[in-house]
Amino acid sequence: MLVHLPILQVIVPLMAAPACLILGRPRLVWLFSLITSGIAFLISVSLLRQVMSAGTISYVLGGWSAPWGIEYRIDELNAYLLLIISAISTVVLLAAQTSIKKEIPKDRHTLFYVLYLLSLAGMLGIVATGDAFNVFVFLEISSLSAYSLISLGKDRRSLWASYQYLIMGTIGATFILIGIGLMYQMTGTLNMEDLAVRLPEVTHTRTVFVAFAFFIVGVCLKLALFPLHMWLPNAYAYAPSIVTAFFAATSTKVAIYLLIRFTFSIFGISFSFTTLPLQTIFLTLGLLGIFVASIAAIYQKNVKHLLAYSSVAQVGYMIVGYSISTTTGLMATLLHLFNHALMKGALFLAVGAVMYRVGSTQLRDFQGLGHQMPITMAAIVVGGLSLIGVPLTVGFISKWYLLLAAIENGWWPIAILILLGSLLAIVYVWRIVEAAYFKEPLIDREPVKEAPLTFLLPVWVLVTANIYFGVDTRLSVQVAQAASQSLFGVSP
Repeated sequence: MLVHLPILQVIVPLMAAPACLILGRPRLVWLFSLITSGIAFLISVSLLRQVMSAGTISYVLGGWSAPWGIEYRIDELNAYLLLIISAISTVVLLAAQTSIKKEIPKDRHTLFYVLYLLSLAGMLGIVATGDAFNVFVFLEISSLSAYSLISLGKDRRSLWASYQYLIMGTIGATFILIGIGLMYQMTGTLNMEDLAVRLPEVTHTRTVFVAFAFFIVGVCLKLALFPLHMWLPNAYAYAPSIVTAFFAATSTKVAIYLLIRFTFSIFGISFSFTTLPLQTIFLTLGLLGIFVASIAAIYQKNVKHLLAYSSVAQVGYMIVGYSISTTTGLMATLLHLFNHALMKGALFLAVGAVMYRVGSTQLRDFQGLGHQMPITMAAIVVGGLSLIGVPLTVGFISKWYLLLAAIENGWWPIAILILLGSLLAIVYVWRIVEAAYFKEPLIDREPVKEAPLTFLLPVWVLVTANIYFGVDTRLSVQVAQAASQSLFGVSP
């Protein structure tokens, strides 16, 4: 059975999705989905342990050897991403049954779990596969279910947000497919490992330059890199809270994985950063994203919108680390993938708890909640401190390595800009804290109870993880370092 773990990682949630329709009863479907996600998490833990101890795992489907057949290839990088996606999915599902009672009509609860598991399977498939065309197939599975999940929100604006995401996501996926098609035209293979061998022979051709350009733009649309981010704020703000928490912690991370995988492993570092001015472009856009999105977050009146713009800024930090193009810079990006998933998962789940009790995520409705929902608001405070990068939280670890990478490269002005970006985070986090703790509750509102335990438990699992992995960094740093060194071809 252990030999088949790479394919089981994807097949288990993919087969479980339609099985939800057979179960019928919402509570049973929720429990089944939770168990399915838990199994995916245990598989990802096992795969990561195998990779860290024995090296890359190659799994061929149907007995057809690569590159003729489809191969699943698990190394440090995608084992790391599989762990993040499956862990966040499992924790978020703990709160799903409670949350969707208020935000999704009862007759759509089973549909929600079907779509959720399809989206999970799609993201796991994108990360696990070693076949470029399979990347597109799983991208479509994940994206189509994502559009539907966002549209399930009670607010009619969720339909418009879903439509916006559909249009932008389709353009991004089309660009990615064109890029993959042109690569196939020039090499005659879709296997990623084989592409990495054959592409260097034809990198001087115009077709490969065009393929690279299409792929990069498509992925940047998917990861919401400034200025291609306009679909993200509304998608996060108007989707059901559980959907927002899941996507904010996972979907952009998968797109960044694709960017790293194709530029480092397939096109190669030399082509990506030397032949083309990718470093300058991404560094500029990353820094602009940090400042423009952070300033936009400061002026938001909806907390979901505020945190959504914050996510665009955090993508900027990841892209800055990536653009430094050193082992430490890439390591900082990979650390922030892990740490940002914990931060935003905790914050959006806590905001979901507020939505459950108050029925709104407008900033004015947070007034006085620090006293009425003390445990929930304490979680938001800790998540906010992690977002800023305060020591003893995971956010500090990410920014420490990012600053270290910039300083090692002699980029002192970039290091200063990274610090200034963190100061802007203080401002928008403070707006939430000020409303919750320093303003009186709304006069026309009934007294608010604390969130139910089914919400508080997953929220505080993630909050505790924010603190634990900010103190004990062995897992995140060790795996991120191993993945970064592997991509740069550096011996550990």
